[in-house]
Amino acid sequence: MVQHIEEGMTLSRFLFETSKSHRESTGQFVTLLQAVTVASKVVSSRVNRAGLSGILGGTGEVNIQGEFVQKLDLFANDQFKKAMEHQGVCAMVVSEEDDEPTWTPDRFQSGRYIFCMDPLDGSSNIDVNATIGTIFGVFRRQSDEGGRATIEDALQPGTELVGAGYVIYGSGTLLVLATEDSGVNGFTLDPSVGEYYLSHPNIRLDDQSSMYSINEAYSAQWSEGLRSYIQSLKSPERGSSMRYIGSLVADFHRNLLKGGVFLYPGTTKSPEGKLRLIYEAFPLAFICELAGGSASDGKGRILDRRPESLHERTPLIIGNRLNVAEACSFLVDEA
Repeated sequence: MVQHIEEGMTLSRFLFETSKSHRESTGQFVTLLQAVTVASKVVSSRVNRAGLSGILGGTGEVNIQGEFVQKLDLFANDQFKKAMEHQGVCAMVVSEEDDEPTWTPDRFQSGRYIFCMDPLDGSSNIDVNATIGTIFGVFRRQSDEGGRATIEDALQPGTELVGAGYVIYGSGTLLVLATEDSGVNGFTLDPSVGEYYLSHPNIRLDDQSSMYSINEAYSAQWSEGLRSYIQSLKSPERGSSMRYIGSLVADFHRNLLKGGVFLYPGTTKSPEGKLRLIYEAFPLAFICELAGGSASDGKGRILDRRPESLHERTPLIIGNRLNVAEACSFLVDEA
């Protein structure tokens, strides 16, 4: 049951008070989340002065996703991985930027949790000062905690997540955290004191919205069903509005607070989609469902999928429950 939370409390106090009834209330889960907040503050500070720090632009490298690596990508990746090096907490980190998982040092390998992340989503927006963010999900490992974590510990269905969240680095820095016991809550960083304060308690989605988000530049590669759905949204009777930022975490965040369905479908060129299942789709689907929404790959519930590889891709339809159901109804014959 989601607790009543007092608006304006610090994140530290929130974690302490909600941990009393949390099913992961060993103290290790709270320690992990506190490590996330520390890393996010460091990244937020560096993002805000990136132009002055000489870390705008690319490194000249290409990551496992086939994407050009930005300097801030590497900085954020390093900061979050370092934050996870805490005895008895995190056994392994899976990152978009790394081909293989990062195991925490031998002396710390008894950690209970697997941390999966996109350290800096939307990094192509860095040089134009647009919104970017960090997405993360946390699994409890299935292997023996006395030894080294295994790849299979990260290849669990999304239903096994014990927590998820994201951090938005924009006009302000905001961390959204989701657990089954405390629901979905947003915390805004006050840079003058270096503390997150609860600013968006118990975030909930209505059943339906008139807003949708999709990149129509790919419409020629869409399925006939998807084109029909988007065309139906444009009829004057629907009164729909389209908003698209071009950064997954930013588009999702806007829809979570304002309502809307976000679609990143498969195309003829990329039929399996382009978003990563474990550290992008899973965490956002977990958050969305806890807020009363829904998430699908067009064929079924995202969280029910069991990944076959660390960097597996997926289509994604996510947002208000009835909007997602309607979108999927146009795709049902194509499944």
